[in-house]
Amino acid sequence: MKLAIFGASGRVGSEILNRALNDGHEVTALQRSPKLDRHPNLQVVFGDARHSNDVERCIAGADAVICALGTDKTTTLTDAMPLIIESMKRHGIKRIITIGTAGILNSRLEEGKLRYQGGDSNRKLTFAAEQHEKVYRLLEESGLDWTIVCPTYLPDGEAKGRYRVEMDFLPEGGKEITTGDTGEFAYRQLGSQEFIGSRVGIAY
Repeated sequence: MKLAIFGASGRVGSEILNRALNDGHEVTALQRSPKLDRHPNLQVVFGDARHSNDVERCIAGADAVICALGTDKTTTLTDAMPLIIESMKRHGIKRIITIGTAGILNSRLEEGKLRYQGGDSNRKLTFAAEQHEKVYRLLEESGLDWTIVCPTYLPDGEAKGRYRVEMDFLPEGGKEITTGDTGEFAYRQLGSQEFIGSRVGIAY
């Protein structure tokens, strides 16, 4: 499979990248500066995810797209996603897996609200959740085969493999999930249709 990955040098993106390369997939990754180790199956495109031409160069020829871009107090994610969606449609690519946040899962406390709106989350700052919600709404309207993997508190750590997932909600009592397990689950969605058109909460 040929994959286009955005955010491949990030904490979760690097986990996905390593799994894809280890399994023999061909990967094109968009980078603003050299951060990734050389690999025979990795092609690095240098550019900016907020520029349509750079997004196009990364996506052309791919079978599926993975977006692990963070927010980091910028609008890079929400600037990039419309360009990614447009490019995917031009190239007839349907499958996209993105990394979101548990804040955009459904609230268990207030029906009709998301967790960050309904008081389920302890976070006082909502910028990241608001950015991820915009991406969620864009994907909902895109007509693509999308899945948003939504981890709760995300410490660095290896995959343990004993996590819980739930469609559109955070598993009850879930407090954290490592970057390794988040990356492992997101990567496995390439071969699964179970959560197409869904947000997926993931936690221990």
